[in-house]
Parts: sequence; C-alpha cells; structure tokens
Amino acid sequence: MPDFIFAYHGGKKPETEEEGAALMKRWQDWMEANQAAFVQPGNPVGMSKTVTSGGVEDNGGSNPLSGYSVVRGDTMDDVLAIAGTCPHLDMGTIEVAELLQM
Repeated sequence: MPDFIFAYHGGKKPETEEEGAALMKRWQDWMEANQAAFVQPGNPVGMSKTVTSGGVEDNGGSNPLSGYSVVRGDTMDDVLAIAGTCPHLDMGTIEVAELLQM
C-alpha cells in the first residue's frame, strides 16, 4: 500500500484562543476519524526559504508550505477522499502526491 504526502498551503493563525481551540478540535476529530491512514500526522511549519540557482529568497515562494502529513492508502482516490474532509480546506489548499519508493 503506497504512502502519500499531504502538503498544506495557505492558512492563518487563529485570532483568538477560542478560535484556536475550535480549530484544534476539528483537526483532532479529523485525524482521529482517519487514524488508520496516518503514517505520520506531521506538523505545521514556519516560514520557508526558496533556494534557486541564483540564491536564497526569504519569502516562502508563491504558495508557501504551512504543514504536512503522511498518509497510507490503496489508491490516490482513497487519500483524496481523506484530504477532501480536512479542516485546512476552510483556509487553504492541500497538495497530494504519492511518495515513490526508490
């Protein structure tokens, strides 16, 4: 069964503690409902840097990464169904790619 990476893009910090607690609860419920698929729940990430042949940019690129997870599923469609119910979609996008075995 292949593994897939969810690369979360976009989003923002909650403005209040209450918003933060409500969002965290939604994430916990989503992860619990899909617990069997998670290989690595992942983490949010800080501002990234973009490395090019011309140097390093501090802007995080045109669509900065905000976090990641690694999930396992039989097919891309299986994991797309999981991604389609993620609370992150209220504030950003999720890029899904199969992790290829080398």
